[in-house]
Amino acid sequence: MKTLVILAHPNIEDSRVNRRWKQELSKYPEEITIHEIYKAYPNWSIDVLKEQKLLEAYNHVIFQFPLYWYSYPPLLKKWLDDVFTHGWAYGSKGDKLKGKKLGIAMSIGDKKENYSPTCSVSFTVDEVIAPFIASTVHVGAIALPYFSVFGASFQASDEDINQSAKEYIQYIFQHK
Repeated sequence: MKTLVILAHPNIEDSRVNRRWKQELSKYPEEITIHEIYKAYPNWSIDVLKEQKLLEAYNHVIFQFPLYWYSYPPLLKKWLDDVFTHGWAYGSKGDKLKGKKLGIAMSIGDKKENYSPTCSVSFTVDEVIAPFIASTVHVGAIALPYFSVFGASFQASDEDINQSAKEYIQYIFQHK
């Protein structure tokens, strides 16, 4: 079973973490398909039918993105809004995602310890990604544990990022 990675980074060339993760994913073309939505839809006009057919072909989907203001990058939010339609993803006849495994892989700019009710972010990562989990459950899919690296904006060393890339591949294969 191949994995589909929906890569949503508005400027992948300037990304240390997501660019490195993409390089690592590219080493497994037989097992992993990378779909870069910012490259596929630079004008933000999403081909919904094409995207739905793509999702139908995979039972294991990972959404990879940098955490943006405690949420998804804007094109990924639009993609989800456009693609997860009533009658296809949910509703009395919307079952195309039922039983599929959906996960997220996030680069997080801040320190891990700040994601706590008593620290600067005031919320845990689980609380921040609750809308993703709720959407996953709503469409009948299986929500996988998230994968992340913290300190992506200023703390993560090249060694940390390289290690996270190897751990990311392990995460993907472990949760198939």
